Amino acid sequence: MKEILSAKKINKTFEISKTNTYTALKDVDITINKGEFVSVMGPSGSGKSTLLYNVSGMDRASSGKVEFMGKELTGMDDKELSKIRLKDMGFVFQQSHLLKDLNIVDNIILPGASAKKESKKVITDRAHKLMKELGIEEIAKNKITEASGGQLQRVSICRALINQPEILFGDEPTGALNTKAAKDVMDIFKDINNKGTTVMLVTHDPKVAAKCDKVMFMADGELISQIELGKYDDEDTLKGRETTLNKWLVDLGL
Repeated sequence: MKEILSAKKINKTFEISKTNTYTALKDVDITINKGEFVSVMGPSGSGKSTLLYNVSGMDRASSGKVEFMGKELTGMDDKELSKIRLKDMGFVFQQSHLLKDLNIVDNIILPGASAKKESKKVITDRAHKLMKELGIEEIAKNKITEASGGQLQRVSICRALINQPEILFGDEPTGALNTKAAKDVMDIFKDINNKGTTVMLVTHDPKVAAKCDKVMFMADGELISQIELGKYDDEDTLKGRETTLNKWLVDLGL
């Protein structure tokens, strides 16, 4: 498989004070291939979200090398990184971070308009197509205060996909949702992945991770293990995948 994202020996150190520092990432190596669905697990404070931010160019590693689609992100300036994030990456967070002064469809269209690589009609048509596919077309003109948490997360996914990114990053995208909404969102992520988009997400939930091709586990800023589960494509196999994953987690001492 073709490599789309890699990190080699990345470290991230935060300065707490002039005499005190905290190392959140310690010599982490990862490789993600095009079309993979990868999750990162670990206890709170393990560095899993920091890893996502550093490999996506949202933050800068203190040392090491990050490459995305053959381009080294670590040497880019802020303007170059912003352009890549806008055009080639999509982001979904635990909270939707939508703009209150824009309605649903305008929130979705905004990154497309900012990218300036397609006409407004093409972007608008894609936004309505995405909303239809995700079952929220009927709330297109609603304010964001007129939608449920599950609907707003679907809006966030539409927004993340508006520029047809090569990779979709999710930081606890199901963390604030109830069980049904979380399952619906994961089904959407799987559908997106099946259509060719690479996905990397951070999660604490084994039920979410069990639907991923590969699961990485972090502790104290280090990537300590990973497991290959293969493609998930049948609900009937989910229990077996959850059993395999939970046994692996127990073997790690969790």
